[in-house]
Amino acid sequence: MSSPHSSENKSVAIVGAGAAGYFAAINVAEADPSARVHLYEASRRTLTKVSVSGGGRCNVTHHCFDPRELVNYYPRGGKELRGAFHQWEPQDTVDWFQSRGVTLKTEADGRMFPTTDDSQTIVDCLTQAAQNAGVTLHLKTGVSKITRHEDPHAPYFKLHSSQLSTAPCYSHVVIATGGGQKNAGHELAASLGHTITDLAPSLFTFHIDHPLLTDLQGLSLPQVQVSYPPAKLEQSGPIVFTHWGLSGPGILKLSAWGARVFSELDYHCELNVNWFGGAKPDAIRQALEHSKKQYARKALVSLNPFDFPRRFWERLLQYVSISPDTQWAQLPKKALNQLVETISNTRFQTNGKSMNKEEFVTCGGIKLKEVDFKTLQSRIVPGLYFAGEVLDIDGVTGGFNFQAAWTTSRIAALHIANGA
Repeated sequence: MSSPHSSENKSVAIVGAGAAGYFAAINVAEADPSARVHLYEASRRTLTKVSVSGGGRCNVTHHCFDPRELVNYYPRGGKELRGAFHQWEPQDTVDWFQSRGVTLKTEADGRMFPTTDDSQTIVDCLTQAAQNAGVTLHLKTGVSKITRHEDPHAPYFKLHSSQLSTAPCYSHVVIATGGGQKNAGHELAASLGHTITDLAPSLFTFHIDHPLLTDLQGLSLPQVQVSYPPAKLEQSGPIVFTHWGLSGPGILKLSAWGARVFSELDYHCELNVNWFGGAKPDAIRQALEHSKKQYARKALVSLNPFDFPRRFWERLLQYVSISPDTQWAQLPKKALNQLVETISNTRFQTNGKSMNKEEFVTCGGIKLKEVDFKTLQSRIVPGLYFAGEVLDIDGVTGGFNFQAAWTTSRIAALHIANGA
C-alpha cells in the first residue's frame, strides 16, 4: 500500500468497539470522509456495556452542563478533563444524539436516558451512524500487537492479529478498549512505552453480615451518609439493602473515591453509617425527644420522626432492645441514647465486595501525564491516541463514565480528521 500517512490515504485503526471506540470511529469518518476507518473488536459483540448500562436503559450522560462542576464527579481524571469538557460536554452529547433522532430525558437525580428507556436505541444509533459513515468493522479480531515503523515520509503503524493473514498499516491508531483488570489495550499501550497505573475495581457494593441488615433486601433509604474515617472518605446518597449487605448510589460513590484504599484493605474494613443523611447526634436526639413529648401515648412502631420505612424502623427498635409496642412516653433515657447512637453512627465490618451489575468500572489505566488532553494523543508515540476508560479516568455512577468516553473519543477523532 502507499504511505498510510498521505492525506489521500489517511487510515485510522480503532481498537475496541465499545462506546468510546464507536464514537471515535464515527467522528473521524464523518469529519474526514476520505479517511479509511477500521474498527477492531476482539469479541463477537459490540457495545456490550452500552446494552446493559442503567438496567438496560443506557445512562447516556448526566444533566450537568458546567465543566467546572462536572469534573467533581471524577475520582480520577477530573483535572485533566476540565479543559476537555470545554470542547465537548453533556449538552453537546445531548445535541449529537438529538440530531440523529434520539431524544434524551432527565430523571430527578440528573441521569439522562433515551426517552424509549431502551439501550438498544443508543446501540442502533451508533451502529447505524458508523455504517452510514463507511466505518469498516472487524469482529472477533483481537489485536495482539501494534508496531510503529519509520518511513521516509512519515511513520506508520502495523496491527498484528492472529485473525488477519497480513498486518495492515495505519497512519493513526486509537486505543479504546475500556477498563477492566485484564485489558488488551493496557498491554498494547505498555508495549509502546506507556505506564499503566495500578488497577482496582471501582463502583462496587460491600458484603456485610450484621443483624441490623438481615432480611431487609429490597428496602431503600433516600439519604444516608457512609464514611471510612481512617482515609477521610465520606459520601451521601440513597442506599439499598441487599441480601449480601449494602448497595445504592451512596455506597457506589464511596467505593469509587476509595477504590485503591479498599483494594489495599482487601475489602475488609469498618464503615460508619449515619442513617439520617449525616444529621448530628444532637439533632437526632431532639427529634426523638420531640416525638416523646408530642406523641406520648402512641406506640413507637406507629410513628417515627425520620420517615424510615416501617420494616427498617422496627429493626432499629429491635436492635436496641426496644419493644415496638412501647409508648413514646415510656421510652427510657438509656434506650433513647442507644437509638441516637445507632441512627447517627452504626459501625459495620465489611468482609468483601460485589461488582454492581450495571456498572463495571476500573480505577487505573494509562498514566494521564503521558497523554495530551488537548488532543488525546500520546506524548510518547506520535499518531497514537487514547479514549475512554482505558485511561486512568473513572467517574461515579450517573452517566459520567459514558460522558468521559464521548468527550475523549470526540477530541481524538477531530484531531486526527483535521490533519494531525
